[in-house]
Amino acid sequence: MKIGMISLGCDKNRVDSENMLYLLKNAGYLIVDSAERADVVIVNTCAFIDEAKKEAIDTILEMAALKGKQLQKLIVTGCFAQRYGKIADIPEVDLFLDIKEEKNIVGHVEKLIGEKAPAPCADLGRIITTPAHYAYLKIADGCNNRCAFCAIPLIRGPYVSRPIEELADEARALREQGVKELILVAQDTTNYGVDLYCERKLKALLRELVKTDFWKIRILYAYPELIDEELLELISKEDRIAKYLDIPLQHIDGNILRKMNRRSTEESIRKLVTLIREKYPMITLRSTFITGFPYEGEKEHKKLLSFIDGSLDYAGFFVYSPEEDTPAYNYPERVSRAVAKKRKKELEKVQSLTTVNRQKKYVGEVLSVIYEGIDYDRQRFYGRTEFQAPGIDTRVLFTSDFPLEVGNIYNVLIESADFDLAGKTVPAR
Repeated sequence: MKIGMISLGCDKNRVDSENMLYLLKNAGYLIVDSAERADVVIVNTCAFIDEAKKEAIDTILEMAALKGKQLQKLIVTGCFAQRYGKIADIPEVDLFLDIKEEKNIVGHVEKLIGEKAPAPCADLGRIITTPAHYAYLKIADGCNNRCAFCAIPLIRGPYVSRPIEELADEARALREQGVKELILVAQDTTNYGVDLYCERKLKALLRELVKTDFWKIRILYAYPELIDEELLELISKEDRIAKYLDIPLQHIDGNILRKMNRRSTEESIRKLVTLIREKYPMITLRSTFITGFPYEGEKEHKKLLSFIDGSLDYAGFFVYSPEEDTPAYNYPERVSRAVAKKRKKELEKVQSLTTVNRQKKYVGEVLSVIYEGIDYDRQRFYGRTEFQAPGIDTRVLFTSDFPLEVGNIYNVLIESADFDLAGKTVPAR
């Protein structure tokens, strides 16, 4: 019995997919990388915004078209299944699986195909689907923040942390598999431990993880109001922690932040960014912002444009997506989608110029770069520094006079900085 998996959406979803693949493989099923070859296909979906829902539906229908060929059963799980499975009218789907039932995926497959798995199921583990040199570590699920625009707490439930010991064991197992960069993810990494230990324990977790010899440990989705100087000191001084913070700010205007039910204020955000820039300038900052949120007029948009002009190394921008059952869904004064898309383009243009300007500081420096592949169009090798996260930030393009191995770290002299950095390898110091 051949099983294929399609994982959509965020890196947290990817980890869930990797866990399910491990369970299925260890139960004796054959995992294939082509839906056309699979007897059973599992689509792990996202439903965060409209574009994600559309991608989920399109992918489900694409897989449904394979029924009657080799494909026998189609399973849909993840956020779309959790939120819409009971009302979705897609008869080709054999099972919409709740998120909490993903750990029982083997039993559900057995029931659908009418036969027992070839072998007993092993304990929870991972089949890494990222390149072998980096992996995500999901430290918690769910969210307590209740932002007015976000349906994640409705879909995933309240914040649930994993014990430090369990995470440390998984991290060691990943390192033994050859992973060199560990990327911490959760809906809110800075809230880690509040449910288990009655206090936030991200720093304690980091101190445990650095005992394993990863090249770098990267922190994503750190909420601004929970970032303190102790965390910044730990990042700045610990060699194994990437000098990088992903801080989802969402906006800068105080009124919009209140309407979003964010705990940050314009003053607190500006104070945090100033602190990092002045006291911890080695830390790269990335953020995400929503444009076109209800009540956002030209004044608020211009304020956001002004804020990102020079403030952040990297940023992503999203057009507001009205999500049913969230407080913002019923807000009046909605911004038209056309206006929101126009504002998004303006923000992206300013941020691109800021990224280019901020990267110029690396020219003339020798940076450690993890080698990831070849850009055949540009006839260059490419990789990332600790200041660049995979898939979302810029890259380093470089040449080399000696052979390279993917996943290894090399010294690269940065010779120029446009949207991507460019340089050449130099001998190890």
